Amino acid sequence: MNWFESFVLGLVQGLTEFLPISSSAHLRLTAAFAGWQDPGAAFTAITQIGTEAAVIIYFRKDIGRIISMWARSLFNRALRHDHDAQMGWLVIVGSLPIGVLGITLKDAIEGPFRDLRLIATTLIVMGVVLGIADRLAARDEKGGRHRAAKQRKTLTDLGVKDGLLYGVCQAMALIPGVSRSGATISGGLFMGYTRESAARYSFLLAIPAVLASGVYELKDAGQGHVAWGPTAFATIVAFVVGYAVIAWFMRFISNKSFMPFVIYRILLGIVLFALVAAGVLAPHAGETAG
Repeated sequence: MNWFESFVLGLVQGLTEFLPISSSAHLRLTAAFAGWQDPGAAFTAITQIGTEAAVIIYFRKDIGRIISMWARSLFNRALRHDHDAQMGWLVIVGSLPIGVLGITLKDAIEGPFRDLRLIATTLIVMGVVLGIADRLAARDEKGGRHRAAKQRKTLTDLGVKDGLLYGVCQAMALIPGVSRSGATISGGLFMGYTRESAARYSFLLAIPAVLASGVYELKDAGQGHVAWGPTAFATIVAFVVGYAVIAWFMRFISNKSFMPFVIYRILLGIVLFALVAAGVLAPHAGETAG
């Protein structure tokens, strides 16, 4: 991988990590469309450290408050009913599914899951799922001629059951094309949470999983065709771009629909299927190189 490729892939990672369109799929597709070697699961996991650093800085006040109250509650029983202390435990609980499945399915994640036909399928299916979830949320928020608007849940209503369900949804993102934010936000909307609450918990929940995955994959950095320098450069680019995107996205979801992302996912999946069927792209394009 040269420096230009690492810049482009870092840019793609930063642009797509927080949007419900799957950053891992877009990294895979960018390489396939450009005729580059597949950067691989290790490169994806490490560059995600950059975007998660953006999350930590953007939500630094929330994270600092949650960690502080959670740590204090370990020694002070009176604080264990505090919302921030409970959020600390809920992030831990919600991170368990992806941790277990990430280790169990490691070989599949690095191999069969990167098939372009599977990515096309998950882009379309999860696009439809997100669309349905978005319509349900809009119906509750706006009501109707014979139906009053319904109050949706916020993070103060989050419990262990919902936290685990969020975690299961996040674990689905181990398959490229699903999208970590798309799966968890969709799950949150189906459970009755507001768009902002679903997105906020999605981003907080991703921090332990992504950082752990990135650190774990550091041992594989610099092997094959992806050297340490370009990987680090892509991670920095992803951080800078990712911070700008997350700031925009949090403003966007406060009063906008997810339908533009739904349409984009479905169209991209259809185009990808057509290109594979026409022989323009091989299902495993770039995987055997390097």
